[in-house]
Amino acid sequence: MTTRSDHYPQAHRTWRVACIAAASAAVLLAAGCGEKKDGKVASQTAAKVNKEEITVHQINFVLQQQRGLRPEQADAASKQILERLIDQELAVQKAVDQKMDRDPRVVQQIEAAKREIIARAYVDKIGETASKPTPDEVRKYYDEKPALFKERRVYSLQELAIEAKPEQIDGLRAKLAEAKNINEFVEYLKANEFKFAGNQAVRAAEQLPLASLDNFARMQDGQAVLTPSPTGAQVIVLANSRSQPVTLEQATPAIEQFLLNDRKRKLVEEDVKQMRGAAKVEYVGKFAEGAASAPAAAATPAPAPAPATAPAASGLDASSISKGMGLK
Repeated sequence: MTTRSDHYPQAHRTWRVACIAAASAAVLLAAGCGEKKDGKVASQTAAKVNKEEITVHQINFVLQQQRGLRPEQADAASKQILERLIDQELAVQKAVDQKMDRDPRVVQQIEAAKREIIARAYVDKIGETASKPTPDEVRKYYDEKPALFKERRVYSLQELAIEAKPEQIDGLRAKLAEAKNINEFVEYLKANEFKFAGNQAVRAAEQLPLASLDNFARMQDGQAVLTPSPTGAQVIVLANSRSQPVTLEQATPAIEQFLLNDRKRKLVEEDVKQMRGAAKVEYVGKFAEGAASAPAAAATPAPAPAPATAPAASGLDASSISKGMGLK
């Protein structure tokens, strides 16, 4: 990649924009730019740092990235953001003085960020064509997942991570089945010098992997299950549980979000599939080996819409339910 000085002005501008965009990722909603005040148009310049200006537009852009900021907090947040942008501008100016913006690694990072931003914009555009789920579709999903909604439980779990060889798994499973309680099984592990670590946690249904949720829903208090793991075995004991159902009304925002995200994901995957089919992709060098049999790259996931919050009493929101729906 070239870093000749005749590319410096463009690289400088691109680098500065990339830095400002990076800061924007840290902090939500703001008052509009250029509003009239006392009949006069407000200045778009918020501060001058040596010869460079920091504008109201830059501050508002950062504010728009932050969720949950109340309108009355906008002024205080704007001032905090301005101070950070001033510090950032000083760092940018110093870096440019030292020609760090022409460092090959920095230029490469700028180009990578630019590609990511442009690709994400295209994915967002494709996702915008997804239709909102109908009430019937929401109810159907609600009815199909009783363990997640109308029969939802909150589980108190005990976990044991056991180091063991593959040939020892069946023996451990048999001993677990014979044990009267988890303490008896733990004593067996100690007596036979198994290395293990214990953990306790309280997990609501939506905080468990969707693929295993039905199995948890069938478990009775005090029941344990052993599954192989890469380093041995994992034992999960359902110490106790309590029922905490969620109504269709409470679950609707989260279900709508999940179904909409799923539609966006499918639209993006289909679009990528079509583009790959129409494009000429040629693997070169070592990447050509086995390229034909390699699995297709996963499509960029569709962006999640803003979380909708269910009533606090339910303990659920769209984000947490999505975890139970398999969104990691």
